[in-house]
Amino acid sequence: MEILKLLITIIEYVFFIYFGFAALYVLLFAAAGLFPHRNKKPGLTSTRKFAVLIPGYKEDAVIVEVAREALKQDYPQASYDVVIIADSFKKETLQALAELPVKVIEVSFEVSTKSKALNKAMQELGDDYDVALILDADNMMAPDFISKVNQAFDNGFSVVQGHRVAKNTNTSFAVLDAISEEVNNHIFRKGHRVLGFSSALIGSGMAFDYMFFKNTMANVKAIGGFDKELELKLLKGKNKIEYLPDAIVLDEKVQKSEVFQKQRKRWLSAQFVYFGRYFFPGLYHLFFKGNLDFFDKVYQMVSPPRILLVGLVTLLTAFYTIVAFIFPQNDFLQLSVQQWLPVFAAVVVAFLFSIPRKFYKKETLIAILSLPKAFALMFLSLFKLKGANKKFIHTEHGVTNN
Repeated sequence: MEILKLLITIIEYVFFIYFGFAALYVLLFAAAGLFPHRNKKPGLTSTRKFAVLIPGYKEDAVIVEVAREALKQDYPQASYDVVIIADSFKKETLQALAELPVKVIEVSFEVSTKSKALNKAMQELGDDYDVALILDADNMMAPDFISKVNQAFDNGFSVVQGHRVAKNTNTSFAVLDAISEEVNNHIFRKGHRVLGFSSALIGSGMAFDYMFFKNTMANVKAIGGFDKELELKLLKGKNKIEYLPDAIVLDEKVQKSEVFQKQRKRWLSAQFVYFGRYFFPGLYHLFFKGNLDFFDKVYQMVSPPRILLVGLVTLLTAFYTIVAFIFPQNDFLQLSVQQWLPVFAAVVVAFLFSIPRKFYKKETLIAILSLPKAFALMFLSLFKLKGANKKFIHTEHGVTNN
C-alpha cells in the first residue's frame, strides 16, 4: 500500500510540475504579447530580388488562384518571381499555370515531401535571388507583404516570419483552428519578440536570405515538420528570427475533424522526434554557449499543445475538486484543488490575453462546443504517433463544407 501511495505521489508531482511550468510559460509570453513590438524603419531601402516558392502536392483546386494572387504585389514586378513547384498536378492545371507569368517547376518523388520539393526547385532556379519566400499552396499574401519583408531585411534580419491569419472560418473546426493559430502567433511570435527571443516559424509566410536558406535546406531531410528542423538549426546557429505582425498571409484552416486529427498527429510526431534529437544539444548550448533561444525552442518541442494544455489542466482541476468534495479527508493525494486552481487560472488568463477581439462573438461560442471533440482527437493522437513523422501526410485544400 505504501508503494502505491508513493507511486501516486510521484505521478501527482510530475503532472503538477509539467503543467504548472507550461501554464506559467504561456502566461509570461501571453502577457508580453500585449505590449507592442516595434520594428524600426530603415533609412534606406534596398530592392532585393525575391523567389516566391510555392510547393504543392495535388493542389489543383487552389493553385491557379493562389498563383494569380501572388502576382498582385505592390513590389516591383521585375524584382520577384512566383515559382510554382508542381508535384502530381493535373495536365489542365499545368496548362492554366503556363498562361500566367509564373515559373513552373515540375517535380516527382517516390515519397513526396516539402523539403525535397524546395531543394529540387532551388537547384533548378540557380542563385540569382536575394530572398527565398515560402508559401503553402493555399496561401494568399496581402499586396504589401513582400515590401514589408524587404524592409525587415533592411533592418538586418536574414530570417523573417509573417503573420498568418485564417482565410476561412466557415465551420466550427475552422474557427478553432483560426483561434489556435492566433494564440500561437501571440505567444510564440509576438510575445517572444517583445522579450527578445526569436519568433517561431510556422511553415509558410516566411522568408530567408536565399543562399543561407538554400545551403541550410540542403541538410534538412524531414518528411514531416520540416520547419521545426529548420528552426532548430537556425537557432542553434544563433540566427535571430523576426516576426512581422502587420505582414499578412491568408491561410486556409482545416474544416473537418478527420483532417484536423491528421494534421495534429503530424505536428505532435514532429515535436517528439525533434525533442529527442535536440534535448541534450539544447542543454549543452544553454550551459556552455548561453544560447537560451535554442533551449527555449527545444522546450517547446515537449510542451503540451494549447488544446491539450487547456483540456488536461481543466480535467485535473475538476478531478481534484470532485475528490475534495467527496473525500475531504483522503490520504492518497498529496496535492489539493487549491494548488491546481492557480494553474487553471494561469491557462485561462493566458488564453484571454491571446485571443484577438474579433473572435469574441457568437460563432466562437458555437465553435467552443466542438472543443471537447478537438481535445479528444488530439489526446487520442498521442497514442498513434509511431511512424507518423516517417510518412508524408497530405492536407487537402480548397474543399468547403458549410
